Amino acid sequence: MAEPFSSLTPGLGGEVELAGGATMAGEARVESVTEFTRRVKAVLEAGIAPCWVRGEISNVRAQTSGHVYFSLKDAGAQVGCVLFRGDAARQGAAVRDGAQVVVFGEASVYEARGQYQLIVRLVVGDGVGRLQRELEALKRRLADEGLFAPERKRAIPVMPQCVGFITSPSGAALQDFLRIMTRRGWRGRLVVLPVKVQGEGAAAEMVGMLALAGRLGIFDLLVIGRGGGSIEDLWAFNEEPLVRAVAACPVPVISAVGHEIDFTLCDFAADRRAETPSAAAELISSAFVACAERVDRADAARTAAVTGAVDRARERLDHARSRLRLLTPAAQVERGWLRLDDCANRLATALDGGVRSKREALAATRTALAQRSPETRVQFASHQLLALWHRLQSASPASVLNRGFAIVRDESGAPVARRAGLRPGQKLTTQFADGTVPVQIEPGA
Repeated sequence: MAEPFSSLTPGLGGEVELAGGATMAGEARVESVTEFTRRVKAVLEAGIAPCWVRGEISNVRAQTSGHVYFSLKDAGAQVGCVLFRGDAARQGAAVRDGAQVVVFGEASVYEARGQYQLIVRLVVGDGVGRLQRELEALKRRLADEGLFAPERKRAIPVMPQCVGFITSPSGAALQDFLRIMTRRGWRGRLVVLPVKVQGEGAAAEMVGMLALAGRLGIFDLLVIGRGGGSIEDLWAFNEEPLVRAVAACPVPVISAVGHEIDFTLCDFAADRRAETPSAAAELISSAFVACAERVDRADAARTAAVTGAVDRARERLDHARSRLRLLTPAAQVERGWLRLDDCANRLATALDGGVRSKREALAATRTALAQRSPETRVQFASHQLLALWHRLQSASPASVLNRGFAIVRDESGAPVARRAGLRPGQKLTTQFADGTVPVQIEPGA
């Protein structure tokens, strides 16, 4: 479809020529997107009165703010709806995917995105949704045919060598699957069989890919799945041709559709259901991981056993070598030399010790004899006598006079010790170290 304004060219007379030949007068008012959207909002809200609308709920999104967003649809169209927190708290009917309801509200425009929506004030239950009714009817019919019977399901290969994954190559489910298989070290071969997993023709593509995988004959196991979504997003996995193709596939099939709470008819028809594609990856690789762990433990045990055996054999060999060296003639001669050297050393030590002890005894005897000899005692007594003589000399009058003192004597030669008792005119003699000097007491002295 051509763009509405593929070119704008200024024309003559103040007009602008539009693609397709239309013109716009230069005097016409040009609105901004905001102004235009507000005008549409005013026209829509004024022109459409609050009304009742019947449809099926899908894509429910409950926000932490308490507001609830969902889509209301039927076979021909759908409209976005919002149920604000205050209105949501007053509702008696549950707002959930697949519920058939009648809602009362008014039309409005969300200006930021330019989308019209229905502001819901009241929700009234209107029975089970069409898609849910169709799903339950098909499920009962296929179950009555025995398509979901446990006895027809095949065992999943414990360690598949080649696994085919029927999914969208651009979906997050494939990336999650590959990340887990890589992290767990799976060594098999994985083939991605690309298909559409949503929308018109998706089920037919998956049926064709199942048939191709069966014809190739290279797969030990097939996985069919996608990430989570609403019942409409997952509806392709509920279509009868695909459910029958999964049940009739000659290769064991694991169905891994949506999240843990999501169930499709392919889950019942497949040989095994996995809650998510990630769970399918863990299921496929679990036996390999367990086997790898057993191999690692066995390898560690083998290494420990071989190492222990080698160590014990080496110890026995070293012990045998030691004993063999001890038994050789050269070793015996060496031991004889060692004993001879030891005896020589002990003899030399004993002789040196005996001589040393005799010398020490002789020196002690000499010391004791020297202490008891007369000569030593005479020398000791002489030293004592000399010390006494020196003490006597230091106390003699001559020694006192030599130190600068003088002795005063009276007429009889007796020493005068005190001044008292002397009389005037008395004659005295003063003795010095080198002689005497006569003195006389003067009157008044």
